[in-house]
Amino acid sequence: MSTSDAVAGPDGGLRCPWGLSTEDYVAYHDDEWGRPVHGDDALYERLCLEAFQSGLSWITILRRREGFRTAFADFKIAAVAEFTDEDRERLLADPGIIRNRAKIDATLANARVLADWPEGELDSLIWSFAPSAASRKAPKKLSDVPAITDESTALSKTLKKRGIRFVGPTTAYALMQACGLVNDHLADCVAREAAG
Repeated sequence: MSTSDAVAGPDGGLRCPWGLSTEDYVAYHDDEWGRPVHGDDALYERLCLEAFQSGLSWITILRRREGFRTAFADFKIAAVAEFTDEDRERLLADPGIIRNRAKIDATLANARVLADWPEGELDSLIWSFAPSAASRKAPKKLSDVPAITDESTALSKTLKKRGIRFVGPTTAYALMQACGLVNDHLADCVAREAAG
């Protein structure tokens, strides 16, 4: 019986099974997911995309990412904070994104909140919740990967207290995984070492 859920890809390298489910996922899994992301605008983008993903498959968001970037001014916090009611109506009619009113409103509201934060504060706050790598064993099976952790629950609570919307503990943990605060690539996965 296998002790790992890692699956061989076309190149023979073992990967997390989800990373081989579509071509889009292979590149995202190998080159992006789990690698450290820094910068307020970059983290705001990930926070927004994880919120839009809530209740949907990540592939749905990944395939529309360029549409989201176009619609939301490349997720530049200062630019999105200036969006008007006309922009909101444009977004609600934009077929290139997920047209969910609550998620769009949260994205706009969060930009307005973050525009008042000092530069670097979002980055510092999010990364302050990264657990030490030594405290986490590399997962061998997908069932070893949690959906939420104490750190993601604390991050969610802190962001909500600071006025950030649509960021529950599960969304916060997905953000932590995607942005490299934790390395949830399986132990045998070829991308684990590159993710750090």
